[in-house]
Amino acid sequence: MKAAIAVIVVAGAFRLVLAGYTGLGIDESYMVAASHQFAASYFDHPLASWWLELFARAVTGSAAPIVVRLPFVVLSAVSSWLLWAITRRLYDERAAFWAVVAYSLSPVFSLAAGVWVLPDGPLDAALLAFLYALVCALGLPSGVPAPRWWAAVGLFAGLALLSKYNAALVFAGAGLGVLLDPASRRQLRRFGPWGAVLLAAVLFTPVLWWNAKHGWASFHYQGGRATGFRLRPTMPLTILGGEALFLLPWLWLPCMWVFLRGFWRGPAERRGWLLSWAAIVPVVLFALVGLWSSTRILYHWAAPGYLMLFPVLGDWASRFGRRLRNTVAWVTALLLGAAVLFLAAEISTGFIPDLNRVFAPGKSPLLQAADWDSVAGQIPPGIDAVAAQRWFDAGKIGYALRGTKLAVTVFGPEPHEFGFSTPPESLLGKTVLVLAMPGNVTDTHDRFAGDFRAFKPGPVLVVMHQGAVLLVIPTFIGTEMLRAP
Repeated sequence: MKAAIAVIVVAGAFRLVLAGYTGLGIDESYMVAASHQFAASYFDHPLASWWLELFARAVTGSAAPIVVRLPFVVLSAVSSWLLWAITRRLYDERAAFWAVVAYSLSPVFSLAAGVWVLPDGPLDAALLAFLYALVCALGLPSGVPAPRWWAAVGLFAGLALLSKYNAALVFAGAGLGVLLDPASRRQLRRFGPWGAVLLAAVLFTPVLWWNAKHGWASFHYQGGRATGFRLRPTMPLTILGGEALFLLPWLWLPCMWVFLRGFWRGPAERRGWLLSWAAIVPVVLFALVGLWSSTRILYHWAAPGYLMLFPVLGDWASRFGRRLRNTVAWVTALLLGAAVLFLAAEISTGFIPDLNRVFAPGKSPLLQAADWDSVAGQIPPGIDAVAAQRWFDAGKIGYALRGTKLAVTVFGPEPHEFGFSTPPESLLGKTVLVLAMPGNVTDTHDRFAGDFRAFKPGPVLVVMHQGAVLLVIPTFIGTEMLRAP
């Protein structure tokens, strides 16, 4: 256990460096800028991640990156401990140690979900708590069920649903695993499993209530990701390849091996059977959806499925060739740690001169990793609100203006949460600074000039990073908005 604690502490230290010395990414900036108050739910995702960053801001009075990210860093340590506890229960302490190592070395879990203001951090912690309670309730591996754990199964399932909708995919697979295992199926004759389902549903009711009040906007948006038809026969392989990169290929391959082996062994090996079923829907579904959907499938969507495989992955790693396993782990740790330190150093000091010039104008990745704080002092007096034409631009600008009282909204077809927190119609009669990107300045003028009493060129906003110009944003000043664009 001491070795696992050491891994958790070291990994946590690197996460704190990344959290404190890099700016908020696009999705993070959007979440912080668009969330003005605690609500029953939000447009993109349920309430958990929004409430965490809002709570951090309310307690500290600050929205600095380290502040809004701190709850997610803490949850990553909780997830590591839960993974250790699950794997130790199902296998042994050596397997538990290697499960924690694998989690700490996988960028999608250790860095993305473990640092960033995203729904994946609370989702992972809740899913692992759900899995621990489930194996206890089913009596794995001893075979002696513990019915009192079903209440915890329902509680953590509800918390997972309050984190991200795709938690339901893990539950669907785990439910099938229980149903198809004769020993576990006997538990379905009792009230416990059904009470857990009922408790999870009750906890999820705030999300249903919010959606009912807002035209089921969130469900329409998330469900629409599988719509459209564009036959792409090779896309499932591309998606699986992208997932392998996010997970790390040398972790993804054994994950797939233990995943398939769990089905091959069948319910006679109840541990691997349950974990493989818990993983199957996210791992398979998004690859299949990519076959026909015209929507871009993001590779981290399937991550909860792979997370369910980490206990059996830890068992596999504990019995793998010692020298090769240890070498791979150390090399991966050094590369990942170096990447974190490099990114933190470049964002906080800009030690590589003119790095942004390597990229085309406006295409530097520093635009995502650095905050756009320089624009805050460039807003002219008399402005009531700032309007972007894309939600992610509004997020970066909105976070940069966090110390002001300026409202930020989106004049466009996809405002996301800005459409609820600052709807354009709430700015009638106001003076609005409109960002003239994307597209050209003439397009922006022709599109919005008729919505204002007067619409004239405004100042050029310059996004600076360590003295270098990253982006130049032309603007218009719209005086007395007559109607919502």
